Amino acid sequence: MTKVLRFFLFIVCAIQFFFTIAFFMQLPFVVKMWPFPGTTPLTFIFISSIFAAAAASTLWVAVTENYGALAGIGLDYLVILLPVAILSFQLGASSGNAQMTTYGIVCVFGALFGLGLFLWSVRIPIDHTIPMPSPVRWSFVIFIVALLIVSVQMILKVPNVIPWKITPDLSVVIGCMFLGAALYFIYALLRPSWLNSAGQLVGFLAYDVVLIVPFITRLPTTIPEFRLGLTIYTAVITYSGLLALYYLFLSKRTRLWSEMPSKRK
Repeated sequence: MTKVLRFFLFIVCAIQFFFTIAFFMQLPFVVKMWPFPGTTPLTFIFISSIFAAAAASTLWVAVTENYGALAGIGLDYLVILLPVAILSFQLGASSGNAQMTTYGIVCVFGALFGLGLFLWSVRIPIDHTIPMPSPVRWSFVIFIVALLIVSVQMILKVPNVIPWKITPDLSVVIGCMFLGAALYFIYALLRPSWLNSAGQLVGFLAYDVVLIVPFITRLPTTIPEFRLGLTIYTAVITYSGLLALYYLFLSKRTRLWSEMPSKRK
């Protein structure tokens, strides 16, 4: 069973990495497929970063066979995709947009997939031989608080919460993405272990890599009302990237090529 699941996870990662590139480059087929009007180039890059984070976190599980960590990923999918599906059905029904309704159906299947991952993996023990480092734990607390504040504001369609222009509908979509990320970090705190928290850091690092250059290059030309927000956002992803780089690649206790305890139970 786990061999089949592992192979399936690698396929999921490959698809997610493909869409990371497609959204980042804004390839015509993916722009046409995306149903929300008013999506700016930076929003497409942001969506690319979400795909990159999902792919990296899932790849961590597949490579390490730390299947208990899948529960956080499944929870993330469920929290993001279920409300986005509901929104898509509402918009499709009110506008008669069949593409939006189709997107809602896809999101429902994605949410069910996330629910299945969560229910299957949440009972799998996670090895606690290597504890979650304290700086990682406290950083996760800060990330959770920030993500919850931002996500609630965006779901309520408060304007200018993130430092670029988005439509009210996209505000809800991105707010759900931040909410899912918050739940993913909360799961790491509820089951504190390096083998669990590493998945969040791997995902955050991928997210940072996609966003850092577009953010920095846009800082000089960003309009004044967004400049402070973009500066803060850039500082946050810089910090999270450095945190991930240190614990994933430099710390002798936690770096990726260190000998890890068995993940299989």
